[in-house]
Amino acid sequence: MAEAFLRLTAKDRLDALGVAADRLGRPAHLLEKDVWVVWAIQQLFGSPVGTNLVFKGGTSLSKAYQVIDRFSEDVDLTFDIRALIPDLLEGREDAMPATSSEERRWSKRVRQALPEWVAGTIQPILQQAIDREGIDAGLRIDGDKLFIDYPHLAQGTGYVSPSVMLEFGARSTGEPASARDIVCDAASVIESVKFPVARPRVMHAERTFWEKATAIHVFCLQKRLRGDRFSRHWHDLARLDEAGIATAATEDRALADAVARHKTMFFSEKTADGAKVNYSAATAGHLQLVPSGEALIVLADDYRRMVEDGLFATSPEPFDVLMDRCAEIALRANAAFKT
Repeated sequence: MAEAFLRLTAKDRLDALGVAADRLGRPAHLLEKDVWVVWAIQQLFGSPVGTNLVFKGGTSLSKAYQVIDRFSEDVDLTFDIRALIPDLLEGREDAMPATSSEERRWSKRVRQALPEWVAGTIQPILQQAIDREGIDAGLRIDGDKLFIDYPHLAQGTGYVSPSVMLEFGARSTGEPASARDIVCDAASVIESVKFPVARPRVMHAERTFWEKATAIHVFCLQKRLRGDRFSRHWHDLARLDEAGIATAATEDRALADAVARHKTMFFSEKTADGAKVNYSAATAGHLQLVPSGEALIVLADDYRRMVEDGLFATSPEPFDVLMDRCAEIALRANAAFKT
């Protein structure tokens, strides 16, 4: 019987990672982190809370849809707002507040309840799994984020940390979503080792397109990055376009409108000159996906660092080519919504 990867000795784990890295042409430190990503998802969606969780974001595009060829290191999860604060929603299935004041009440409660839920529900689930399986890892919490710190064996450039961040949100239902299988990348080339597998509920990729496109739109209007590793969103849009998902998303006006309404209500933002970001404009013919000036320079540097640390399974397009591709996506999306 194959031995579970996380129960192997440190030497055997490192040897297995080395073999997988050679066969896949992927950095060993990324394959190692991928195991911990899948393990975390396995534990959460194999528990009772899994019925109210949705796996989303770039990691879902990589692991569940296989439409992006970059390593996505952290896990974005939505806990159904209807399960977190049911008393305030009063059975409202659309989970959308009717007024701004109602949104403020909901958001205030979410900000209070979500960190408590992460500490009181998610941390025990993962700690029990760590203890039960006898594996070496530590947990730490920062508000609505939980980090799994693992003793890394393989070394990278430092761009990717030996810690899996589980970032939880709870201001939506996470829908539309459906169950999909995910496996570890190394499992495809090493049959003698048992790697974690999981079957989470995953946000549909068309909604993820609009979530990312509107986030990029805000960046273009604000002209600043919020932290590093942000250039991944542009790469993801290009891959979604190649897979035909961008076209399907831009043809779904109801979905685009739903994302715009949700972000307008829950994620109000200001432009660089202080005006309120108009999400409805972004989904109605005025989407911006390419920044300018200093923002473009900062984005290019972040993209360079991501490439240097080997986050791509294949050679990525040059930055200027990627920007041209995203400009084309915006043109097509805007044309579709103006007709």
